[in-house]
Amino acid sequence: MTIAYFDCFSGAAGDMIVGALIDAGAPVDRLREILAGLNVPGYRIETTRVSKQHFAATRFCVHVEPGDKPHRHLEDVLAILRAGQLSEAVRAPSERVFTRLAEAEAIAHGVPVEKIHFHEVGAIDAIVDVVAAVAALDLLGVKQVICSPLVVGSGAVCAEHGVMPVPAPGTAVLLQGVPIAECDEPGELLTPTGAAVLTTLAERYGPLPAMTLQAVGYGAGTRDGRHRPNLLRVILGSPVGDPGADEVVLLEANLDDCTGEAVGHCLDCLFEAGALDAYCLPIQMKKSRPGLILAALANPADVDRLEEIIFRETTTFGVRRQSARRSRLAREHQVVQTPYGAVRMKIGRKAGRVLTASPEFQDCRRLAQEAGVALRTVMDAARSAWERTPG
Repeated sequence: MTIAYFDCFSGAAGDMIVGALIDAGAPVDRLREILAGLNVPGYRIETTRVSKQHFAATRFCVHVEPGDKPHRHLEDVLAILRAGQLSEAVRAPSERVFTRLAEAEAIAHGVPVEKIHFHEVGAIDAIVDVVAAVAALDLLGVKQVICSPLVVGSGAVCAEHGVMPVPAPGTAVLLQGVPIAECDEPGELLTPTGAAVLTTLAERYGPLPAMTLQAVGYGAGTRDGRHRPNLLRVILGSPVGDPGADEVVLLEANLDDCTGEAVGHCLDCLFEAGALDAYCLPIQMKKSRPGLILAALANPADVDRLEEIIFRETTTFGVRRQSARRSRLAREHQVVQTPYGAVRMKIGRKAGRVLTASPEFQDCRRLAQEAGVALRTVMDAARSAWERTPG
């Protein structure tokens, strides 16, 4: 399992997150292919090596052609993500980031979520930043995101609605329950996009965890700091000890008066909100009633959010929590070439030994649709290519 630790000593922004991950090894060519799946014209991305106060870093920039409409509602942004050819591993977290951002802005402005107009963060460059950040984490095989306390800056910022203190109101809502750190650097160091990405994806906050270091990357921002370089550092590593063990929480609710449509909708909501797994089991309840156990497996940081979904979408009056320690194979991706195109193979290892390898479904489905062949044909070709791979 790969851990990404974001050291936010000088704040964070969407482009800085992507730049740091590219600097740590995320392949730019593959990132371009994934972003092309958005099917959104009118922009191009550029990566450059820069120096910030004598420290080398990667700058990620999205150049947008004039005419992009920056004032989008949440549904407009979600429609773009859902219409694109993005894998579930990229689309779902990206949707969660923008949904969380819209909910924060709604609270800050005192209006319903559907009335929120995204301003700068609704523009194409912000959408590309979010999708690129999620995709880069996926390409690097990151399974856990941890952050340092978030540095927000000081003073005031000129926003759409006038001069506001740092952090801006929407950003301040995103930071509720998150540790922040004081800073003498003037200006807004933590942008709404950066805050939304990190607070949505981070499982916890604190000091650098014990890990075997694999890579370090620095992402550069656009400003020139007075007291500290405008950089975001990401440290990638594998956990010390058993790399296949982690802590999860099992949520369960008994249902005997909830429709199948409502249960199915609840399962969809749980997956969209980041559940590791969600399912139903038939049971016999009191008074001989047939019923269901609705269950969801969650990371500890997601428990409250997923529990709220179960209460909101079902008729239950109680949700059980049970902590569990889970053993997992160490996972990684390797790309194999087939007659239909490149396919990622998901490799499972234990103690360095490969125990299983399976083709990524989304890659195979896309190639099968493009070639007009059966899905199993592409999956069989990927398995054959993997078996021929040396080592």
